[in-house]
Amino acid sequence: MESMGRPRSYPDEFRERAVRLVHEWQRERGLIDGGVTAVARQLGIHRETLRRWVIEQEVDAGERPGFSRAERSRVAELERENRELRRANEILKTAAAFFGAELDRLHKK
Repeated sequence: MESMGRPRSYPDEFRERAVRLVHEWQRERGLIDGGVTAVARQLGIHRETLRRWVIEQEVDAGERPGFSRAERSRVAELERENRELRRANEILKTAAAFFGAELDRLHKK
């Protein structure tokens, strides 16, 4: 079994093939579950990695409830944008307070 290290990146074609092999394994045996450990061992990847890929594909295909990869990606993008806008807003507030105080000081002279 693989040690817990840096996650490896696999090409999409490999991921798709691995998921397809799991579904073929299940079909050949007339099962709706299983095969992840056997296929993962055959491909030399961690079974948990393959299990996540299978779930992800089922969600993307609408066969299982959850957020698709595209939806998760969009949410992450929006969260990143939101953080940037909050940061910019704080900078603008600080600048407005600074220049407002400066104007007050100039008017009092």
